[in-house]
Amino acid sequence: MNVKFLPDRSRYPDMTTSQLRDGYLITDLFVPGEIRLNYMDLERAVVGSAVPTETTLKLATSKELAAAYFAERRELGVINIGAEGTVTVGDQDFLLQNRDSLYVGQGSEQVGFSSRSPAEPAQFYLLSYPAHQAYPTRLVTKAEANRVELGSKKGANQRTIFQSICPGVTESCQLVMGFTELAEGCVWNTMPPHTHLRRSEVYMYFDLAADARVFHLMGDPAETRSLVIQDRQAVFSPSWSIHCGAGTSNYTFIWGMGGENQEFTDMDGVQMAELL
Repeated sequence: MNVKFLPDRSRYPDMTTSQLRDGYLITDLFVPGEIRLNYMDLERAVVGSAVPTETTLKLATSKELAAAYFAERRELGVINIGAEGTVTVGDQDFLLQNRDSLYVGQGSEQVGFSSRSPAEPAQFYLLSYPAHQAYPTRLVTKAEANRVELGSKKGANQRTIFQSICPGVTESCQLVMGFTELAEGCVWNTMPPHTHLRRSEVYMYFDLAADARVFHLMGDPAETRSLVIQDRQAVFSPSWSIHCGAGTSNYTFIWGMGGENQEFTDMDGVQMAELL
């Protein structure tokens, strides 16, 4: 478990690019044959990945969680961005195709990850938050997710939002999770941006070519910064920070939130004139 302590709002204005990247960016995900986990002090979120190849990977606890098993006091969201794979929760097997999601409820003692083909493995993205109540583990396919169409070609932001772990689709304690696909020729994921003081958020960008990049905008609306992000890297957004970006081509990103409420539309909009 890699532990990250996020810089606060007071330190942020004086940080260099390198310090911002060290503080907010996660670059070591999706290593074949490994589970990678990052414990964030803010909201006590765990951001990680599992890429099983020859053998099943088992999700273990760690001293940072002070728990008998990983999900003893946690809930977990899983989205597969690779080939077909299976998540085993207790004695149940859940088959996930590309872009299928799985909600794993609190109290699930054993969680394992396997791939149908080691040569073309599943690639599971993981996001976990503390939980106060046990809700049923549930598979949500891409077709079953709540689908929202936003933006336009003219605005270079035509996109489809898939809400897979959220009220009305899957019950959870505080985790809200899904992904957004940008149409070909579109690059902006959100503009104008917003903040939401009641929860923090994590973006994980993927479907980017090796030479493509996303310029992720973050920070106080009156003092913005940018992080240049490659394929399959994640960025943590504190509640006070905007979170939006533009790519050198279209892409997909997984978004996940945890905090005080679960209302997807609960956000404080930032007008263009406020951005500096």
